[in-house]
Amino acid sequence: MKTRVILACTVLLASELVGQGYKPTSGYVPDSRTAVRIAEAVLIPVYGERQIEAERPFTASLKNGIWTVTGTLRCPDGKGGTTTSCDGGVAEVRISKNDAQIIYMLHGK
Repeated sequence: MKTRVILACTVLLASELVGQGYKPTSGYVPDSRTAVRIAEAVLIPVYGERQIEAERPFTASLKNGIWTVTGTLRCPDGKGGTTTSCDGGVAEVRISKNDAQIIYMLHGK
């Protein structure tokens, strides 16, 4: 009987440990590079690869456990080149550092 109780407790404990899975100590989105890659992966199917590629480089900043990833706006400068000092909008994605959940996604106009 004692062996059965020990075996049952071992099985229950093992099933609890397996069910929880692995969680990285620094979260699933540990750095800005990872945040940008995730953002691009969710933006491209929605807004198109050409649009998202035009907004590179993307920058990511972390505040209160949330990564905010934004694109770079470029407009014609009137001299044959481009400038980032202009009116318009870019893609923005907010991602949870802890579990990689997409919290917010928008493309400004």
